[in-house]
Amino acid sequence: MKQLTLKDVADKMLSELSGISRASENTIAAYQRDIVQFIEFCDQLNISSIQQIKERSIRLFVIRLSENDLSKNSISRKLSSLRRLFEFAIRNRLLENNPISKIPNPKIKRKLPEIINLDSFLEIYKLIDRENDPFESIKFKTIFELLYGCALRVSEMCSLKIEDIDLTNLSLRVLGKGSKVRIVPIGIKSSFVLKEYLNSLKDMNAKRWLLTDPHDRPISRFQVYNLVKKYLSKVTDISKKSPHILRHSAATHMLDNEADLLAVKEILGHENLSTTQIYTHVSIERLKKSYKKAHPKS
Repeated sequence: MKQLTLKDVADKMLSELSGISRASENTIAAYQRDIVQFIEFCDQLNISSIQQIKERSIRLFVIRLSENDLSKNSISRKLSSLRRLFEFAIRNRLLENNPISKIPNPKIKRKLPEIINLDSFLEIYKLIDRENDPFESIKFKTIFELLYGCALRVSEMCSLKIEDIDLTNLSLRVLGKGSKVRIVPIGIKSSFVLKEYLNSLKDMNAKRWLLTDPHDRPISRFQVYNLVKKYLSKVTDISKKSPHILRHSAATHMLDNEADLLAVKEILGHENLSTTQIYTHVSIERLKKSYKKAHPKS
């Protein structure tokens, strides 16, 4: 069996992830960070080849992560990265036995996602109109409309080009996780905002990025985060104020209004139905709160 360093195997795995699996840059970067941290830990144990790694080595790594007060979610993610690495090694006959097979992820109590209500969302539009010039106003509303009205991830929105918008058929072509393309419907109200924004653009080249910074580069996730945080801070006191809150809110509101769970799964681009089902729990919790607040027998 060919002896390869742990780094060599990691590089080959990441190369496969980029080429054959066509994973996004963010996904590859996350795997790389996790695996590099494990390699650095193994160096401290004088372990250099992947064949030297035993179950005990991985358990010691988990203990070290726990001692550094890393959250259970983060530890689970790092273990998932290592699982991918060892599965690659087994598949390519670099290992006979998988040292991570008997190591479970820490048990995590899944938190229900925070959301905002529709009134808060509409208040954001009023604030945007009040605080910005007409072009910035319609641009900012387009960002919120794509994140909430179309329930996009930030990375998906930032990578949109003008040619991805089809206002005739009220649909949007989205490049999602794992470079998977999906078609997302555009609501009538969202289409009005998008149409007004497109009409405000001087350059209508179909290959042009839909949303750009002042230097005509695609808008960054950091810029979007700052914008969303600014306006969410003005209308809600929820603890987390990220763009993903708008996606959570969109999914919950769809299910509140009796949308089909499978349809919501397709709109969100979830691979597993279980990921989408978390939003049914949010709706039930909202129902319980309404009951306790309003019912005389509660």
